[in-house]
Amino acid sequence: MKKTIVLSLLTISALYASEIELSPINVEATTLTDVAQKAQTSADVAEALSQSVPSIDMSRRSGIANDIFIRGQKRDNISVEVDGTKVYGACPNRMDPPVSHVLANQIETIEVTEGPYDVTTYGTMSGGLKITTKKPTKKLKGEINLGFGAWNYKKFGATVSGGNDIVHLLVTASQESSDQYRDGDGHTLTEQIKYAGALAGNQYQTKYEDLQAYDKKSMMAKAFVRTAKNQELRLSMTANRSNDILYVNSPMDAIHDDSNIYSISYNIKNISNKYENINLEYYYSDVDHPMSTEYRNSALVDANNKTNHMKTTMQGVKLKNKFNLNSYKLLVGLDASQRTWKGEYVNNVTGAFLGASIDNALTKNSAIFSTLEKRYNRFNVKIGARYDYSTVEDDSATHQSNTYNALNANIFTTYALNKENKIFAGMGQASRVPDGRELYFMKGGNTIGTPNLDQTTNQEIDLGYETDNDTFKFKIKAFYSILTNYIYINADKVSNAFSNIDATIYGTELSGSYYINDDMSLDMIASYKRGQKDKALAGQTDKDLADIAPLRGSISLNYEYANNSMATIGVQASDAWSRYDADNGEQALAGWSILNMKIKHAVNKQFDLTIGANNLFDVTYAQSNTYVDLTLLTAGGGDKILINEPGRYIYTNLDFKF
Repeated sequence: MKKTIVLSLLTISALYASEIELSPINVEATTLTDVAQKAQTSADVAEALSQSVPSIDMSRRSGIANDIFIRGQKRDNISVEVDGTKVYGACPNRMDPPVSHVLANQIETIEVTEGPYDVTTYGTMSGGLKITTKKPTKKLKGEINLGFGAWNYKKFGATVSGGNDIVHLLVTASQESSDQYRDGDGHTLTEQIKYAGALAGNQYQTKYEDLQAYDKKSMMAKAFVRTAKNQELRLSMTANRSNDILYVNSPMDAIHDDSNIYSISYNIKNISNKYENINLEYYYSDVDHPMSTEYRNSALVDANNKTNHMKTTMQGVKLKNKFNLNSYKLLVGLDASQRTWKGEYVNNVTGAFLGASIDNALTKNSAIFSTLEKRYNRFNVKIGARYDYSTVEDDSATHQSNTYNALNANIFTTYALNKENKIFAGMGQASRVPDGRELYFMKGGNTIGTPNLDQTTNQEIDLGYETDNDTFKFKIKAFYSILTNYIYINADKVSNAFSNIDATIYGTELSGSYYINDDMSLDMIASYKRGQKDKALAGQTDKDLADIAPLRGSISLNYEYANNSMATIGVQASDAWSRYDADNGEQALAGWSILNMKIKHAVNKQFDLTIGANNLFDVTYAQSNTYVDLTLLTAGGGDKILINEPGRYIYTNLDFKF
């Protein structure tokens, strides 16, 4: 079946590669612009994305550093790339997901790929993010951002950029902190698990019950150097330092979470009439993430006062060549990367080594990829292909090493019905290999991972329609995804808990804006999806797939009352979570709706003032479920403990530009 689809894609691509002329169209991805300017409530990228892109849901992990799903897919099923650097977190329990290693106020744009339509980035199986941070400018520019909010939230950020004809420099720094937020019932984070019935040992010691929720600092520096005509060297460094991040419904908290991201790239453009561009990039990132029980009652017993100290590194090199061959746009590239991942349990009192959690897992990948795009007056076709060779191993003598090969391919076509309306369709296949946690994770002397897992493959079809005119714009997308050897965790197993299953996910997403008049507009987004296993896991009966959020959406009314000044009132809502994997820790969640309001006033060209209120009526609700893929606390009755979202949150931001 897999070979048939790949060959079909390549055959169809050849048939359509003959005529051209159409302006560039990018309907296979959703692009958010001016992300830094719109990040008003916090620097959490997950929150910004979940409120703006219908295909994205947020997984609530803490007051910050939350995770994302794209069409119900998370972890290694989706990719995250920051300025070309593939980013991973170190925590197997997603306390530091990839999107947490860059702050929203550092970002210029985010391109969201929905489906297997990006062959340039390793691991883009069901979707991915390409995050582009701010670029240095020649002209001297600066910006200062101040933010204040409920629960003692404070944010400070500053950016300065400038240079000359040879060198452009940028430096940005920020600091953000908050006490524990309160939910609609008035409970802090630590109180939430207490009232939910968490076991006494998992609750917080009295002296730590009022700990700050997080303190996060970040700095980014860039230098773009013109070395010759049409040639540029780009250097970038991002450092994040976070302390004492509370993950209350997990057994441990993050004592710190430190990450560094480095990249160096060299770009030559306009080499010839046909050779448009060559780009060579090397990147390296590392994360240091100790998670500990020391704030919990269990740590009062010395033997239970312990840390799982996780570290990961990711380095890679990527070469991309772009060609304009008459009416064809061709990209050819090479990609190679290596990820290390290790963790060890240590007693906080004695310093004794208690065993490995991940014993130096090593994932290597090498790949070749290519895309070809051709345009007609009304028709556009883009094809892509990628071949991956990957190996995964660790230092344990009892765990096997694994080798994986994959040929990924896709085709995405667009037909312009007229200047305002277009339809589009895509078909693709992409795979991803198991990671070190899924293969080798150890806990309590048991191998929780399953060392002989197969790689997962997504075969997907997408269809859609888009219109954009003077009165409104509207886009609707439908997808059907067949997941083969999908990696899934079985709550009934204490060892080798991961298994390969077959499943399907399908759904639809829509977004639109209606321009009421020159000053008022109405925006909306919505998504619906279903996920189902082909058959229940051994010993279970539930065929519902985990992490598949119900019908959700938002609608907002915008009023531009002066130049660059706007008032917005909006409603976010979700249906009840009535289809869920009860056999593997999920539970029924009530539907909810909340009201948000915001006024952004441009005092002058240099100064903006924003005042807003989220969840104005102080509703108590939860938006992410409790699938056992995350290690979560259990209440006395056996249910997994979830975290409620913040209650009424009032905030203000001051932005100064020069």
